[in-house]
Amino acid sequence: MKNLLDLAIEAAVKAGETIEEIYKHDNFELEIKQDNSPLTKADTAANTIINTFLKTTPIPIISEENKETDYEERKHWKKCWIVDPLDGTKEFLKKNGEFTVNIALIEHGKPILGVIFSPISKELYYANVLDKKAYKIIVDENYKYSDNLFDEAHRIIPKKTNDSLIKVVGSRSHMNDDTKVFMKELSANYPSIEIIPKGSSLKFCLIAEGKADIYPRFAPTMEWDTAAGQAICEAVGIHVISKSTFEDLSYNKSNLLNSHFVVSNHTFVFDKK
Repeated sequence: MKNLLDLAIEAAVKAGETIEEIYKHDNFELEIKQDNSPLTKADTAANTIINTFLKTTPIPIISEENKETDYEERKHWKKCWIVDPLDGTKEFLKKNGEFTVNIALIEHGKPILGVIFSPISKELYYANVLDKKAYKIIVDENYKYSDNLFDEAHRIIPKKTNDSLIKVVGSRSHMNDDTKVFMKELSANYPSIEIIPKGSSLKFCLIAEGKADIYPRFAPTMEWDTAAGQAICEAVGIHVISKSTFEDLSYNKSNLLNSHFVVSNHTFVFDKK
């Protein structure tokens, strides 16, 4: 498992290096995909790099930018990689720096390893769910990082929550009426609410670090948007709960679209009416 996590970390950082180079030179070569989402040169370049690393393993790959394998084949996979080579393409185009590389390893539908790398802030998050440990380091400007990745000094553990203040993290690009209603309902239980806007999978990281308390997502996401973030959260004891099943999100489904969900380090139960 450590070797696989090391490999995913190296792949994410190398992809991030290429993404930043394209970002700095404004060489986006923007296209619009069939689902009306943006695709840039950075998405495809990062995907090629990540695939080069992950294909050295016998584990199949689900990536936003790969051709989707038919479920009749996928349903027999015990393990698979799930990759978003550039999560937050809209943030990339806005040049606000809040985009990431996401790589997760899934076993029997559950994330067991996760890596999230932010090429601009150089924040690298990684986790082994089975060991119940998540870590964070800062990669240097030359994309070098410590050999002591699994030092206790790098571990992240959610801080104790403040019952008088709830910090709600939301998407910069997908804040909608359902989310606003949800936050209004929270105000009935918490004297003070602070809203923290953040793009891409960094929202999961804020929850895992204890810098935010709840991330409600009542807009469409795909499995590659959430798998790595869920791994990092689950490694520190935080769950990503589906609004449809009231259970943890699962992966390598017949339909790769997620249900709406909430990530919370507070005791939280959906209204099941």
